[in-house]
Amino acid sequence: MGGVLINKDVVKLAMIKNNIATQTELAERLGMSKSQLSQMLSDEFCPIKTNVINLLEELKISFNELIGIESNEQLELPLMDNSNLDNISRFDYKLNEFIDVKDVTPVNKYTVLETFAGAGGLALGLEQAGLNSVGAIEMDTQACNTLKKNRPNWNIIKEDIIEVANKGIRSHEQFVLKEELDVLSGGYPCQSFSYAGKRHGLEDIRGTLFYPYSQILHDLRPKVFIAENVKGLVNHDNGRTLETMLDVFMQNNYTVYWNVLNAWNYDVAQKRERIVIVGIRNDLVEKQIYPFAFPEVSSYKPVLRDVLKNVPDSLGTPYSEKKKKVLELVPQGGCWINLPEKVAKEYMGASYNSGGGRRGMARRISWDEPSLTLTTSPSQKQTERCHPEETRPFTTREYARIQSFPDDWKFEGSSSNIYKQIGNAVPVNLAKYVGLSVVNYLNQFK
Repeated sequence: MGGVLINKDVVKLAMIKNNIATQTELAERLGMSKSQLSQMLSDEFCPIKTNVINLLEELKISFNELIGIESNEQLELPLMDNSNLDNISRFDYKLNEFIDVKDVTPVNKYTVLETFAGAGGLALGLEQAGLNSVGAIEMDTQACNTLKKNRPNWNIIKEDIIEVANKGIRSHEQFVLKEELDVLSGGYPCQSFSYAGKRHGLEDIRGTLFYPYSQILHDLRPKVFIAENVKGLVNHDNGRTLETMLDVFMQNNYTVYWNVLNAWNYDVAQKRERIVIVGIRNDLVEKQIYPFAFPEVSSYKPVLRDVLKNVPDSLGTPYSEKKKKVLELVPQGGCWINLPEKVAKEYMGASYNSGGGRRGMARRISWDEPSLTLTTSPSQKQTERCHPEETRPFTTREYARIQSFPDDWKFEGSSSNIYKQIGNAVPVNLAKYVGLSVVNYLNQFK
């Protein structure tokens, strides 16, 4: 055992899963100093000590995971030589071709497997586009309860996607599809990669949640994949993160396209920009009659007045009395710049001097504009989204309307958990338009 080392990538990923932000916080939970934890994670440490047992228990992982032994090596992705990554420019793969898809209907029964399903925004939108769910992978209990409540017939795989991928999706007892999968979809988190010298690709993406997504893609080889993420992915780590993802996709024999789509252009009363990456399996590209194109923007541009009529009563979170007194001074469409200088300085603190073009703080949305991007907490100081007339955050049902969820889509959990589910979701109508673009492409292969 003297040559065994702790797999630091596994530790980092387990910290993310257990909401442990820093090594300092982990050290405190373990009852040790930061220097002791650093020593434990060093290359000189032999992990046969009591502290290691404490680490395993705190992170809820096995010793094999900690030292990097795979539970099912035959499902391991092959190493790829991505030494040409430095020659990849992400902008070479940005697709600026668009097509009207409003009247598109599927000519076949297309199947979709959803990863990182959350509360179902992407999955529901794809269903509305005519895709048929064969599975939705999600580990959050309340999000799974939401999915089950609304679609009891859906195959909800409540499990850590890392475990699903490591075991092999084909061998999972809940994944029963024997035919070829049409679409793999999901929105994995945007995380930094650990670049290890000149070789790039799969060795770089270990320890991130993009890795299990790419494993499942490799195992299932669907005709098309859809990946969505925050707009910031485009320039994350000077573009290296996106370029690494594109390279991994291409080495799995997919032709890839991406663009940043604004939900407001797709029947959503919200300015919310997301990067959408679509991959087409190369053998289909070779046979295609017409290429893939993103959905053309809609002429309908909804504002709050359009979507917040007769909203059902629901849970909500009030402002504190102090914050309420401040926001009562802000007019519709206004923000901190409309506050008296003394009030603004006191409310914003150090942020006041770096105001510049920032307009998110103390923001009251107007009836005649779309909402700014909804967050997972409706009363955060940096990202207030105050109701146009009443001095309060939007309720959970208003949140759902703005995210284009139908009123009959019910959410399970506490108010804070529901806000989080809705705030993290892909707007349903945006997902529908993207799904229709994929359906339009697949329809040529009858």
